[in-house]
Amino acid sequence: QGQLVESGGGLVQAGGSLRLSCAASGRTFRSYAMGWFRQAPGKERQFVAGVSWSGDTTYYANSVEGRFTISRDNAKSTVFLQMNSLKPEDTAVYYCAADSGVVPTTRADYWGQGTQVTVSS
Repeated sequence: QGQLVESGGGLVQAGGSLRLSCAASGRTFRSYAMGWFRQAPGKERQFVAGVSWSGDTTYYANSVEGRFTISRDNAKSTVFLQMNSLKPEDTAVYYCAADSGVVPTTRADYWGQGTQVTVSS
């Protein structure tokens, strides 16, 4: 049974940076695409960023393109999300996901418990 655990969330001022980490355990996720999603209060969960199993291909939502960077370290079974130039509208619970498909979607196979990111204006 695989498990994903996020960390690195917190409170930051607008324009600041945070780095989220997602540690995988219990099984190997080397062949899975990995992604980050977020959900704000009263809104649906939305895709933020994704990375292929090899780490060669990355995907971003238009709203974070150029500000966020996703990466993975398969040797350490960890996925990262570097978030720069944060905006108040980035405030949400951020979830890590592992998807057996090519691109992570909201139907991903495994999910973490989420980490809160709050950006103050």
